[in-house]
Amino acid sequence: MTNPQEVAPGVWYLGLNVANVYFIGTRESWVVVDTCAPLNEGPILAAAEEVFGKGAKPAALFLTHAHFDHFGSAKGLLEHWGDVPVYGHRLDAPYLTGMDKTAPGDPTVGGFFAMAYRTFPKRQGTDLSKWFKTLPGSELVPGVTGWRWFHTPGHTPGHVSLWRESDRTLIAGDAVITVNLDSLANVIDKKPTVSRPPTPATPDWDSAIASVRFLAGLRPRTLVTGHGLPMFGDAAADGLAQLAQTIKRPEHGRYVHEAPIADEGGINYVPPPATDVLGIALGTIALGGLIAWVTHRQSAVKAISDTTVPVSSHTLRFERQDRADYQPAKVIETVVLVPKSEPPKTVHGVQLVPTNP
Repeated sequence: MTNPQEVAPGVWYLGLNVANVYFIGTRESWVVVDTCAPLNEGPILAAAEEVFGKGAKPAALFLTHAHFDHFGSAKGLLEHWGDVPVYGHRLDAPYLTGMDKTAPGDPTVGGFFAMAYRTFPKRQGTDLSKWFKTLPGSELVPGVTGWRWFHTPGHTPGHVSLWRESDRTLIAGDAVITVNLDSLANVIDKKPTVSRPPTPATPDWDSAIASVRFLAGLRPRTLVTGHGLPMFGDAAADGLAQLAQTIKRPEHGRYVHEAPIADEGGINYVPPPATDVLGIALGTIALGGLIAWVTHRQSAVKAISDTTVPVSSHTLRFERQDRADYQPAKVIETVVLVPKSEPPKTVHGVQLVPTNP
């Protein structure tokens, strides 16, 4: 959907092509939470003006974490709005200010999204240093009242979620999501399902599981996330509680047994890649296809050569006066073989005289 939908008082949901965007606040002061992937500035600006009025400008941008499907349109929006600050956690600051890029994704974990993730950037980051500010230690969300942010790491080192106690509204980013991206069927039918964070983009599973269990303890009545549809009431609270009890790390992959080491300067260490069985299989298929194509081409050339007579080098007689400007390479590319049955002919001013068989 492209029209903003108010899912709680002063909370608007905008479901875009890759990820969700949220507006929180009032006409007097409001904040954009996440900005989807690149090239979504237009829909976000249009939705903001629909909700807050023509020419409206937010008090701030708030990024739950440093992945391209959440910071992707931030620079375009900030260049449009001018002096609007963008806030993120200090542990994600290196990836939002051009200092470093996130740990590599891991498409070996399996599932539908892991297949699609092979087309994503291996490491992600952007440079918003002109506008970037570190979130205050008070856990209050700048630009709006009644909201707090909580550090919910795992999906990224500095992942944060937003919480409003007054009506128990949770904006969870990708700490949990409401679609099972491992399942193609759920991606298609979009049935709201409280699910673990996107598996190929989550490098620290100990922290991710702890964050899910922390959020489950909040018992939200409105749950909105980076991917999937909003959930409400018992479905939201009970679904999150069930996930907290059943969540597991992937069965295999680069980060199953060891997480990267990161600090405020960026990534210091990543575990070695896991064996990519699917990648090897796809590479083998591609190589086999290439060998088959080359073999076919060689067979075709041999079949032609068996029924034709090659042109000797001395039979190329240049009759044009501008021989110095002529390009022999073009003749060689164009004229390789002359059929036995054809009489001598001239091509591009060059007489072709077949040799005797």
